[in-house]
Amino acid sequence: MPIKLGDYNTLKIVKRVDFGLYLDGDEAGEILLPQRYVPQNAKIDDEIEVFLYLDQEERLIATTEKPLAKVGDFAFLEVAWTNQYGAFLNWGLMKDLFCPFREQKKNMERGRKYIVHVHIDEETYRIVASAKIERYLNNDQPPYYNGDEVELLVWQQTELGFKVIIDNAFEGLVYADQIFQPIRTGDRLKGYIYNVRGDGKIDVTLQPTGHQHTLDFAETLLEYLHTHGGQCELGDKSDAEAIKQRFQVSKKVYKRAIGDLYKRRLITIEDEGIKLTAST
Repeated sequence: MPIKLGDYNTLKIVKRVDFGLYLDGDEAGEILLPQRYVPQNAKIDDEIEVFLYLDQEERLIATTEKPLAKVGDFAFLEVAWTNQYGAFLNWGLMKDLFCPFREQKKNMERGRKYIVHVHIDEETYRIVASAKIERYLNNDQPPYYNGDEVELLVWQQTELGFKVIIDNAFEGLVYADQIFQPIRTGDRLKGYIYNVRGDGKIDVTLQPTGHQHTLDFAETLLEYLHTHGGQCELGDKSDAEAIKQRFQVSKKVYKRAIGDLYKRRLITIEDEGIKLTAST
């Protein structure tokens, strides 16, 4: 099987030398795993999972270190240093990840972090980064249904909310009025598909959608009442911002939870808010 540059590979140990182990890279030949990365008790013919990249001499080399990203990934990485050719990003390995000037939207600055895509440059066969994210997003029709749980990487803030990268592939948007917790670029979060539009654009929420979310929050609200003297001054007519600040949910979800608890005869609704019933 061909080796995968910039990714994890399971390779057989074929030779031990003073400075490490050589692994069977098939058509790529023998690949060095330097001594500093050799696991204890490793022996000839064992198979070992390693990450493959190019060293300072552009030679294929193996490591058991875990980088912050692999080829095909989007990641939020810090610039370690720059020179006349571009920026070098810390991705958790001894050799930094190169982002040439042509792949930068604006000149990257040392110490700052940027969302980038990691890929193999077709001309040089080097592993490189690009800040031109749009070029590497999947433009196919998204395979999602409303309510699907997804993994999000927060990309950038806009006037509408935050752009996110969904499942390391698709662009999505979380609207500002649907955000009930502090978030910032680079955060990795769990999200839920809210709507897939006809043009393929995706709206995402950070809270589970539908009836189950209402039931889950209803139990949270019930627990809150039990631990706060059996009452809460926020009712179904209270200000949405006050509800958001207190419970990190929308007013719509809050009102539905109140309705659920009221139907179950667990609370009463009064002018000054809601209260646990005497029997609760």
